[in-house]
Amino acid sequence: MKAIKSRKRSTANNHVMSTALAALLLPLGAQADNIAPPPADAKPASTVEIVGQVDNGFRAEYASSPKYTEKLVDTAQTVQVIKKELFEQQGALTLTDALRNTPGVGAFFLGENGNTNTGDAIFMRGFDTSGSIFVDGVRDVGSVSRDVFNLEQIDVVKGPAGTDTGRGAPTGSVNLVTKKANMTQAASGSLTGGSASQKRATADVNTVLSAERGIALRLNVLAQDAGNPARDVVNNKRWAVAPSLGFGLNGLTRVYLDYLHVDQDNIPDGGVSTVGLPGYTSPDPKRPFIGAAAPVDPKNFYGSKHDFDKIEADMATVRVEHEFSPTLRLQNTSRYGRTTQDYLLSAWTATAANFSTPVETDPSTWTVARTTRTSKDQENKILTNQTSLTADFTTGALSHTVVAGLELANERQISYGRTGLGTLAPANLYRPDSNVVVGEFAPRRTGAYNKGDIDTQALYAFDTIKLGERWIFNGGVRVERYEGDYSVVALTNNVLVPTHFTVSDTLVNGKASLLYKPTTNSSVYAMVASSKQPPGANFTVSGNVNSAQNPIYDPQKTTTTEIGGKLDLLRQKLSLSAALFRTDVENEVEQDPVDLTWSQTGEKRVQGVELGATGALATGWLVSAGYLYMDTSVERGRMITASGENTLTYTPKQSFTLWTAYELPGGFKIGGGARFSDKLKRGTDGAIGTPAFTDSYWVFDAMASYKVNKHLDLRLNVYNLADEQYVASINKSGYRYTPGAPRSASLTANIRF
Repeated sequence: MKAIKSRKRSTANNHVMSTALAALLLPLGAQADNIAPPPADAKPASTVEIVGQVDNGFRAEYASSPKYTEKLVDTAQTVQVIKKELFEQQGALTLTDALRNTPGVGAFFLGENGNTNTGDAIFMRGFDTSGSIFVDGVRDVGSVSRDVFNLEQIDVVKGPAGTDTGRGAPTGSVNLVTKKANMTQAASGSLTGGSASQKRATADVNTVLSAERGIALRLNVLAQDAGNPARDVVNNKRWAVAPSLGFGLNGLTRVYLDYLHVDQDNIPDGGVSTVGLPGYTSPDPKRPFIGAAAPVDPKNFYGSKHDFDKIEADMATVRVEHEFSPTLRLQNTSRYGRTTQDYLLSAWTATAANFSTPVETDPSTWTVARTTRTSKDQENKILTNQTSLTADFTTGALSHTVVAGLELANERQISYGRTGLGTLAPANLYRPDSNVVVGEFAPRRTGAYNKGDIDTQALYAFDTIKLGERWIFNGGVRVERYEGDYSVVALTNNVLVPTHFTVSDTLVNGKASLLYKPTTNSSVYAMVASSKQPPGANFTVSGNVNSAQNPIYDPQKTTTTEIGGKLDLLRQKLSLSAALFRTDVENEVEQDPVDLTWSQTGEKRVQGVELGATGALATGWLVSAGYLYMDTSVERGRMITASGENTLTYTPKQSFTLWTAYELPGGFKIGGGARFSDKLKRGTDGAIGTPAFTDSYWVFDAMASYKVNKHLDLRLNVYNLADEQYVASINKSGYRYTPGAPRSASLTANIRF
């Protein structure tokens, strides 16, 4: 087996990335267009109408939210739009896959306390952002892996989004924009086969039912059954259907009725032992030979083939858009969503105690303990209504675009305790057997449960003020009333013990920015914004004083400042961006390592620079690229990395992403990409001998397609060309990691009518 290489971050890495980025960006600076500016009050009649309608496949002109009224070049914040043309070309299947197109965002944290994160457990700019994922502007609950088959684009907003979306992560949010019915006749589908027995089929059909009345129906469907190229046994099986019915699409009042049903039946992944990885040493000084043990095969699966992760998700949405006049527009969205997850994973540990039998000095006989089976029996529900009103008017020399709205939401989560999950014999460290018989398997609920009910009422208002053709000021405020009701029934000594807690607060967040336009297609800006997240936002609170989830704590507070510039080049075909940012997070709850008590004294800081380029370099040549440098620190409180360094965990200092594609004569297209992620420093929980950090890595991908005729094209994707072995995520103790995918390939037939 190829050993995992140890790398040290060096000036070579910095030089390579700097050179690549300079080669991409600098020669283009002299080609900026300086076309005469339009009138200051010129804007589209409906932002929603324009989403996705741009002049090339990778570049978008607007974000999807009605709260962002200006073009991206005139938006004073780092906002990246990842269009379907980009992630479909790459063969991306899930949200986590698609987010590789934005630097510094990824599923870097595997879990803690024997638990394994599931779904899109993404980190952004140093903080967990999995609770700040939205679908068409509505919070999406549940730890599920979201497929991209029904997505038009993905909006990644970096920096506090408290004024936009309410409580949430300190460093941003992700909004998934779904496909909707439109007034075109179109039908397409795809068939994909690839490594690890991948089988996938999708279809997208849009038909006009009445041209006169503007009625159209769109249907997207998906079926998939695929293994994981990096892992044995792990499997991802799902099917989904997403109809969208539109009324009045050619009029002033438009109504969309959307529905989504997703069914997943997966075998989850509990990770691989870190034995033998760089940084692994013997946790027992009396047995130094443990530190010299060879690494295990990254494909090893230590669970049971009977493990499962079954998910059902339903989402029904009604959206109404009405234009009272060219200067007054209304949008109302109502949604009911329900997600259930039935999850069972054989948890395992690989400590020094496991390496003593049957032959202590013979690693081929070592075992890992499969002592417990972790379970999740959970249901999430959401019922919400959102109304926004957009008005354009002038006051003297000032042009205003005001967006005001009301948002009402009820979110519920209940998790049930279970027993009778079965027992498993230990597994061989180097040759685990997933066919092991599960003993005493009779799962049933114990009567214990955790239930959370969160009611939110929010009012917000934004005003974008233009002074002449050069100056744009934007200010916004959001007042949000948050009430949480929590019930916990614990099973203690075979007795059910109930407790009840309530949390309530009024959160006020704001955002302000000033933007100057040196030319029509460029801007420089400064922005400051805030965000807050109260205890219990993840549906978990505790009455125990010695708990991080005690409701007595104040909300976590975040303030971000950002200065940057944006430039559209080559007749607005290519968009460049650069930003310097600083995020300060206060009221962090942390635990004293000696007496294990909790206090709210922590302060953290993330600051850095982010660069981006999206669009066309020339006719038929598209590019999407980004670079992020982050300097993170604990400003107050205890260090949290296992290495003892004053940085944040699971946060690569540098990251880079690039994808480019070029159309050749004769119907051929070629493309390729590169990704770099710096080393990750894990958290600390007292584990000894496990790696304190993971090495940095580069991954290169390639694509080639051929247009057979107007109805059919074939696309070949090859991933990880160099077959680089790397750690994609690691758990808090450092005992387990998720290996990155090895070299693999897929072949897709795209059919259009």
